[in-house]
Amino acid sequence: MTKIAILSDSHDQIVNLTRVLEAAQAAGAEMLLHCGDLCAPFMLNLIGERFAGPVHVVFGNNDGDGRLLQVIAARHPHVTLHGIYAELEVAGRQLAMIHYPEPARRIAQSGAFDLVCYGHDHTRLLESVGAGRLLNPGEVLGMKGAASWAIYDTHTGEADIVLL
Repeated sequence: MTKIAILSDSHDQIVNLTRVLEAAQAAGAEMLLHCGDLCAPFMLNLIGERFAGPVHVVFGNNDGDGRLLQVIAARHPHVTLHGIYAELEVAGRQLAMIHYPEPARRIAQSGAFDLVCYGHDHTRLLESVGAGRLLNPGEVLGMKGAASWAIYDTHTGEADIVLL
């Protein structure tokens, strides 16, 4: 596995989410991470139906129906709902994901991860923190301008933010 699509803050924006999923697949993404604020559980179902590779999701502050999100995740064997925080090892890379920027920065500063992803503030960010990268892919919603997502290459360790 080499390419991972990273999304956050979909906020029920079905049209943009559909476009991001199409773009991620066209870019060769084999895994998808969502850093929270899907909002309505039907957004998770859409991801489960339209992205075939492994999907990892953490809760955001606007994901209110945790029980229904769990029910929907259970319908899709390739979808994992982690709760508020996740640590993953993918192709030898250590990844962490959480919704909030402040703990994400502290996690990145620990030096234990190649990539730490977060969302919440709807602001695109990609910076080096020690030997790792701190990434906010921006928002699928498109409230603060262009909708965006990111792609991470586990082979090179590089990430790029993609505007929709």
